[in-house]
Amino acid sequence: MRILFALLLYPFLASAANEEVERLRNCVVRISVAAQSPDYRQPWSSGSVGGGVGSGFLIGERQIMTNAHVVSNSRLITVERDGDPNEYPAQILHIAHDCDLALLTVEDPSFFKGMASLSFGDIPDLHSTVTTYGYPIGGERMSVTRGVVSRIEFRTYSHSSLDAHLAIQIDAAINPGNSGGPVLQDGKCVGVAFQGLSGAVAQNTGYMIPTPVMKRFVKDIEDGSYDGYVELAVNYQTLQNPALRRSLALVDDDTGVLVTSIPQVGSAHGALQVDDVLIAIDGHRISSDGQIVLDGGSVQLEEIVERKFHGDIVCFGVIRNRETIDVDVTLKGAWPYRILAKTYDVRPRFVLFAGLLFQPVDRNFLSTYSIDDLEVMYRYSYFVSDEIYLDHPEIVVFSEMIPDSINSYFRELRNGVVEEVNGKTIRGLADLAEAIDQDVAHHVIRLVGQGRPLVIEAAQVEAARQRILSTYGITQERYLGLDQKQEEQK
Repeated sequence: MRILFALLLYPFLASAANEEVERLRNCVVRISVAAQSPDYRQPWSSGSVGGGVGSGFLIGERQIMTNAHVVSNSRLITVERDGDPNEYPAQILHIAHDCDLALLTVEDPSFFKGMASLSFGDIPDLHSTVTTYGYPIGGERMSVTRGVVSRIEFRTYSHSSLDAHLAIQIDAAINPGNSGGPVLQDGKCVGVAFQGLSGAVAQNTGYMIPTPVMKRFVKDIEDGSYDGYVELAVNYQTLQNPALRRSLALVDDDTGVLVTSIPQVGSAHGALQVDDVLIAIDGHRISSDGQIVLDGGSVQLEEIVERKFHGDIVCFGVIRNRETIDVDVTLKGAWPYRILAKTYDVRPRFVLFAGLLFQPVDRNFLSTYSIDDLEVMYRYSYFVSDEIYLDHPEIVVFSEMIPDSINSYFRELRNGVVEEVNGKTIRGLADLAEAIDQDVAHHVIRLVGQGRPLVIEAAQVEAARQRILSTYGITQERYLGLDQKQEEQK
């Protein structure tokens, strides 16, 4: 009897599933992108052109959500609907590289005719089933795959390779082209497919951006701009060790973490103190491993901060000097951390002088050059923790040399950190540009740890400049991050 009932019910279930797929065809789109990646070895050039395909879905009136990595460095974006042979030009409304999300729109109103937008659901339960929609491997037809939620955790988002947010792992592969597609459960969007593990690491393992991250992005842009995430900037040690707890005179209740350092640039500086024990955040108990219970599950305490915005306040319960107090922290961003993140949609900044190329160090720069200079790597790796940014907001490096008679014998000094130019201490690229514009007989450039300076006779610079530009086809000698009009005024 049970078998007969199942057979009778199957056509209805199949019909409902087909209706769901058809509904999704009206809100999921295929995104094609022509992109241009900057060239950090020749920063005066426009860079190489490439392309890619991703997915997106309608979330509101003429608003298409996708991943930031799908449309980063884009020069042309077009979108297509299933069953419509036309390609429609699209534009980026907002993009958030720190959480790998973006919103697009299409000017042609006919594109949206008959489309249905998706509403957001909640975080799915562990071991529950979700369905992913998109256009993997550049396929022309929409693909549907199902997977089971296997893990909910903080995880570094590969787009920036720095920012860690809540992510949900599912046992379904997220392939190129799937990125930006919706993940559904019970008819609501519970995530955005965004990254996966290669087959060499794990089979059929993908990740989606959950709705708390999506909702925060949408909320952030309500004022017309994206401000980005705040940074608590507190380093702490977990307190599972009984001996450590006893040394701090803590009761054995598996509560609290120990503050070990607080960078000056962070939100907590001046409010929290080293050796504070954090026992609660906004009323949520902090366990000794740094976890709190939120939305029915255990997550890291930072998830509370993740959902807040610039100017918001977070309240900590703190044990300080064996007394329990409340401490309010007003949240803000922390710019020095961004040196550790991949960047997109920005031109490389540089100064080319007498064939010597000077550039500020960031993650993109280090991904291009194979630098083994210990001074460079120390300053980059400990830029925040050792507060190097206080005296040197940028790490300026002599990165490359365009060969010419004026710069003979300088090649072996490449990759050195610039310390001083013509007697001026170099705290950033703008300082270097100002220093070499001085009227001097000889330009003297000193690198950290190098006994001998780079010396260039000023009288030879102009002739060498014309020679180098002509010989190597170089069209621009500096870009400081200013627009063209400001560059010309300088």
